[in-house]
Amino acid sequence: MAIRGDWFYEESESWPGQAFGIRIKKILYEGKTMFQEVLVFESTDYGNVLVLDGVVQATERDEFAYQEMITHLAMMSHQNPQKVLVVGGGDGGCVREVLKHKSVQRVDLVEIDRTVIDLSLKYLPEMSKYLNGYESENQESKNDPRVHVHICDGFKYLAEHTDQYDIIISDTSDPDGPAEQLFGKNYFQLLNQALTSQGVIAMQASENIWLRLDILKSLQETCSEVFPVVNYASTCVPTYTSGQLGLLLCAKDKNTNLKQPQKSWEDVKLNNASNKYYNEKIHASSFVLPTFVKRFISN
Repeated sequence: MAIRGDWFYEESESWPGQAFGIRIKKILYEGKTMFQEVLVFESTDYGNVLVLDGVVQATERDEFAYQEMITHLAMMSHQNPQKVLVVGGGDGGCVREVLKHKSVQRVDLVEIDRTVIDLSLKYLPEMSKYLNGYESENQESKNDPRVHVHICDGFKYLAEHTDQYDIIISDTSDPDGPAEQLFGKNYFQLLNQALTSQGVIAMQASENIWLRLDILKSLQETCSEVFPVVNYASTCVPTYTSGQLGLLLCAKDKNTNLKQPQKSWEDVKLNNASNKYYNEKIHASSFVLPTFVKRFISN
């Protein structure tokens, strides 16, 4: 993590020869938890910014492009999602998006680092509003009784909950630090076991098409050893590395079509819920890959 003058720079050996900068207006929090380094600052143009281990996780200006896509690509690929699990996602953005669907009866959020939730409640209130009121390690939200927050390890939680969830959203940080084990075959097997027979998983693929394409290919191959249906999708988020973020969608049933929404938004939305990024046409188009990516992954 690099702060020089009034600029934050996202720099890493994982993306050599480039850096991304956001101008700082005011540092709101800087510290280290048991699991990771955390920085929150108010920027001049992107609102409040959450940074974990030197990597931007969310900004108030563009967070919806990620939160909506990782959530609704999965939710719209299932006919009737009632029970949903979010692993990671302590900022609350995915929980907010899940609750737009009227079929949802329960959402469990599993976050290992309590500090991420607490800071999000304070500095990212629009994202975390449905987490408000949690007080202990197994506490329902006071804002919505469907939401249950668990402060614990995702591996342990999944091992204890099999055949329960229609949708699982793995909203973890990059495969370093506390999230490193959440990108391996053992984790994917636990996800598979926790799903119901028609279950669907969406996860941050970590790598985009411009950086470390070999790792993206390896990740997709590992998922394919566990799930019969695995598809790569993408979304555009200006403050994520290279401006493009990859998502992996996996289905337990081999007949599931992830590339087309299985219902209309008007039929599934709760009350007047609306989106800023996701729509049914962008659902399909997000799975369309450039020629060089298709060629590399298929070889």
